[in-house]
Amino acid sequence: MRTRFIVSPSRAFRPLIIGMASLTLGGCFYANTSQAPIATTYPYSEQQRMQAAHHWNVLARHEATQILQRERVRFRDLHIPDAEQDATHAYSGGEFGRGFRTLLTSELVSRGANLTTQPQPGSAEVHVDVELVEHRDRGFVRPPTGAFTALAGGIAVATIPLNQWAEPALGLIPAAVAADVTSGSWTHTGDEEVIVTTQIIDGEQILYSSSNIYYINSGDRRQYAPDRVPSPPSTPTVSITDEW
Repeated sequence: MRTRFIVSPSRAFRPLIIGMASLTLGGCFYANTSQAPIATTYPYSEQQRMQAAHHWNVLARHEATQILQRERVRFRDLHIPDAEQDATHAYSGGEFGRGFRTLLTSELVSRGANLTTQPQPGSAEVHVDVELVEHRDRGFVRPPTGAFTALAGGIAVATIPLNQWAEPALGLIPAAVAADVTSGSWTHTGDEEVIVTTQIIDGEQILYSSSNIYYINSGDRRQYAPDRVPSPPSTPTVSITDEW
């Protein structure tokens, strides 16, 4: 006589269920702990790049508007020192320092501000400081929003005419059109930035302060911080004298 043992399905899977439950409980105990802080990112944001004198004028126009909206400085006599006199540290100045002061002067005068060529009793001074920031070890930076979608969309669109149009090369036209439409708003992040701070100071009192941050091209560093540009290596000279 042969005896059959019938194992209940629930009993057969019981060890597996217990093991999964143990792992789940273990995760509950340790999911919110860490031996060190976990790196995270900031919310998505955008930052503009300065690469034209027109961009300097845009900033000057913005600062002039902001300054004249302040009741404390709107009707004051203002004086903008030269870049060489206003440098708070050795890295300020350059073409941007001189150009921005000239543009800011024009924007303020055109809006009716009282500017003087020399400091006057009771006048306030407009100071401009430029700080160059150079990142030497930057990690991964996310591409512009929609970059991957546009790339995938262009590839997907390019595959449609391969089966329907006579010339396969025509399949690249939709992707090229999409690139032309979106490429104007994309630029590389870069490793160099400038912090431009405009302040209005009366004696020891700061009446106005505004800071703006921009990306710059590495080749334009001289325009913002000429003293931060590496000097070319000196060429050794050898003098030869004739001995008789």
